[in-house]
Amino acid sequence: MSEHRHTNRLIHETSPYLRQHAHNPVAWRPWGEEALEQARREGKPILLSIGYSACHWCHVMAHESFEDEATARVMNELFVNVKVDREERPDLDKIYQTAFQLLHRRAGGWPLTMFLTHDDQTPFVGGTYFPKSPRYGMPAFIDVLRRVSDHYRRHSREIREQNQALLAALRAEIAAPLAIGAAGLTAAPLRAARDQGVRNFDPVHGGFGGAPKFPHPTSLERLLRQWAASVRCGEPDRQAETVALFTLRQMALGGIYDQLGGGFYRYSVDAEWQIPHFEKMLYDNGPLLALYGQAWQATRDPLFRTVAEETGEWVMRDMQAPDGGYFATLDADSEGEEGKFYLWTPRQVEALLDADEYAVIAAHYGLDRPPNFENHAWHLRVAAELPELAARRQDADPARMRDRLASGRRKLLEARSQRVWPGRDEKILTAWNGLMIRGMAIAGRHLGRADFVTSAERALDFCRARLWRDGRLLAVHKDGQSRLNAYLDDYAFLIDGILELLQCRWRDGDLDFALALAEVLFDQFEDRQAGGFYFTAADHERLIQRPKPAHDDALPAGNGIAAQVLLKLGHLTGRTAWPDAAERTLRWAWPVIEQAPTACNAMLTALEEHLEPAQIIVLRGEPAALEEWRDRCVKPYAPRRLTLAIPAVARVPAGLLAERRAGAAPVTAYVCSGLECRPPITTMDELERELAGMEASSP
Repeated sequence: MSEHRHTNRLIHETSPYLRQHAHNPVAWRPWGEEALEQARREGKPILLSIGYSACHWCHVMAHESFEDEATARVMNELFVNVKVDREERPDLDKIYQTAFQLLHRRAGGWPLTMFLTHDDQTPFVGGTYFPKSPRYGMPAFIDVLRRVSDHYRRHSREIREQNQALLAALRAEIAAPLAIGAAGLTAAPLRAARDQGVRNFDPVHGGFGGAPKFPHPTSLERLLRQWAASVRCGEPDRQAETVALFTLRQMALGGIYDQLGGGFYRYSVDAEWQIPHFEKMLYDNGPLLALYGQAWQATRDPLFRTVAEETGEWVMRDMQAPDGGYFATLDADSEGEEGKFYLWTPRQVEALLDADEYAVIAAHYGLDRPPNFENHAWHLRVAAELPELAARRQDADPARMRDRLASGRRKLLEARSQRVWPGRDEKILTAWNGLMIRGMAIAGRHLGRADFVTSAERALDFCRARLWRDGRLLAVHKDGQSRLNAYLDDYAFLIDGILELLQCRWRDGDLDFALALAEVLFDQFEDRQAGGFYFTAADHERLIQRPKPAHDDALPAGNGIAAQVLLKLGHLTGRTAWPDAAERTLRWAWPVIEQAPTACNAMLTALEEHLEPAQIIVLRGEPAALEEWRDRCVKPYAPRRLTLAIPAVARVPAGLLAERRAGAAPVTAYVCSGLECRPPITTMDELERELAGMEASSP
């Protein structure tokens, strides 16, 4: 006999988030034809609830309302109730978040609670979190349910009129025509984004704006690139340098970074980076890992190296499946309390360490200061760096203090690992794996960490073996099942990860895979009339909108990454249709880029690489000699350089790349910018001279 009183249709799903609700008294259904047909047949509006497994307020609403028998009775009587995991169905999430914003003139969030018409799934009202009883200035959820149902029955004509306006607005979101002529793409948005980033900078704590404060890795990478380009021009942009590097330091020292285990939490609830929202997302940590690896390469600041290494080690230790793919998230909650897994008291710490270790740990992480969390608990952040602690104690030996800190941290991490862990969502999402493959490849290359590169290889091999089927990608793998047609982000992010991994080492077949992905991207997703790429493929399920995102959100905009990778692949292979598609994407997005450049950082990088094509270096020769040449090419921070070191015996795809063959010399280098190439180079001295111009004043 089952121990659960209720079981609904979500019990057959693989999503951990959906399965968390499988024993609610709510008669949940997954999104699909069965649920939509029920709504049409019964004439009931759809209550659409979108969330994800690591979402704290999703858990709160579930406990308060979805587990409540009285609330569930009203939901089941008045609505067809549909649960969606936004990580599995980002298409639905994008559509209904956009609709929420159009209806309410403000951004949405999770849990997203939308009420849809029974016959065409158009939203007519919505919200995010609703409490069980009136508070926070919000009505009780059960009252909302009754009012919405009553309004739907009494005002169907007005709702239909509103829906026509909403659908027209959704169409307008994606239907902008090619906006500018042949001479219209300029660097002006790059300068505007730089200026806006500097203006929005918090000079006291780093980052942008106030609380809650998010890392915004795409904005920081843009400013890091801006600074590096300015240095090479002989006019260092010290403001861009300060914004990027000071913010990276403050985050690394703050509570948004896991000071014991590595990796970043979702965001800081305060402006000082002290207390995070404790969920850990793969999609945050992939870009941040890449960024800290790049910052180390540009500055040699040991703090940046430490953070990159600890984050990569956390990924391999806690977030990589035995068969290679990367898991999605770690929950914010454990034992029903947010952050409990990560919190300490001085007494707990003192019991685990010797006196010397405790003295350093307590002063370093602020345990000798008032508690910074609820219930007299401490969340670790760097309150005093080691040089400051050594200066306070004139007899202190800095090397011994570092050793005491390291040994104390190891003991605390080991003790923490024995606690009840937060839930881990073990979905393997193709797009998020692409982001982490990129992050591990960049960090592995810059830090000399071969284990990071091997980890990225294993994830790529998993994606190719389990998520590539009959010439198309699938979006998610869980419990042995791969399912759901892949989205724009899946293709674009995975190609981007492959290109970064190819710069670490050459493996026959990897570039072929990237080219096959690009063919599908080009054929199935491009809007040939207006330019740009739809979020869903041409043969995807018909929804009320086919999104075509230009803005970055929590992830970089798929259109921006698609344009970037098509530019690179086109220049590598001579496929001019791909850079042409990238240019059409930029022209389609130009009004948005001009209006809100800081919201379009992925697009801005594509614009930068369109205006000044990346430097592509192809090395061909014997493996032993290739390594030295490759190391020289990747040594500086050169974000606009793509280096492939290809053994003479390797198999390469047809096209321009195949024409770049090994010669009689141990290594032959082909250096190109866009479709313009220098004569082949056969000595290291020649290569040094060729690279010198671009690196004359490297950071």
